[in-house]
Amino acid sequence: MAVDEITISRAIVKTYMEKLTEHLDLDVAVVGGGPAGLTAGYFLAKDGVKVALFDKKLSIGGGIWGGGMMFNEIVVQEEARRLLDTFDISYREFAPGYYTADSIETASTLISKSIKAGLRIFNLIEVEDVMVREGRVTGLVLLWTAANMAGLHVDPIAVRSKFVVDATGHDCEVVGVIRKKSGERLLTPSGEVEGEKSLWSDVAETKTIENTKEAYPGVYVSGMSANAVFGSFRMGPVFGGMLLSGEKAARLIKGRLNKGEQKNE
Repeated sequence: MAVDEITISRAIVKTYMEKLTEHLDLDVAVVGGGPAGLTAGYFLAKDGVKVALFDKKLSIGGGIWGGGMMFNEIVVQEEARRLLDTFDISYREFAPGYYTADSIETASTLISKSIKAGLRIFNLIEVEDVMVREGRVTGLVLLWTAANMAGLHVDPIAVRSKFVVDATGHDCEVVGVIRKKSGERLLTPSGEVEGEKSLWSDVAETKTIENTKEAYPGVYVSGMSANAVFGSFRMGPVFGGMLLSGEKAARLIKGRLNKGEQKNE
């Protein structure tokens, strides 16, 4: 069979536009494709929630790929081992309660399993603004990452979503935009982004899960974004808290969707 370049181009453009058009109106928009965002997306999609994930980078996976200091192994503690089993990620016990997993397998498996569950991932797209209506986030404003990198003055497009998950890591980019542009208080003690503290793995792992909650009406924070917004520690290359945080974010949002609720708790 002869291969026609125009047919190839038409196939890519047409199918991508269909995919994007289908996901301009969502139940949940996840921002950030690290372990927390992917896990949240997986559990939402698996239960039939219309969810898409947007990540500004070419590769999805966040900080998993490099393991610890580019040694491509990660650690997951006992509390989260069941999630490695859920995703069928290989691991071995290093010491009682400490399990190591290959970071490449972990990242690629999380991505594959979440897509197969129904999560639609859009890479190379960043969130530069949010839509706020009556004190609640109702959607995202998106632009190509490359356009911003090149300093091009290109207008964005909007995506409507009932809920948003900020899983953008240390920078908590979605919540940061809300605070900067809305002028309204966040659901934090100070009303501001509390800021990330230095590394303390034990406390950080627990606080990551505790801080996975609504940070502004309609917006949940997950993973390292949760600790940055609510003012707790970073944890380094132990990833159990990330996985459990994503699972919790999905559970909280599903509970509200099931009740037909979109208002602040």
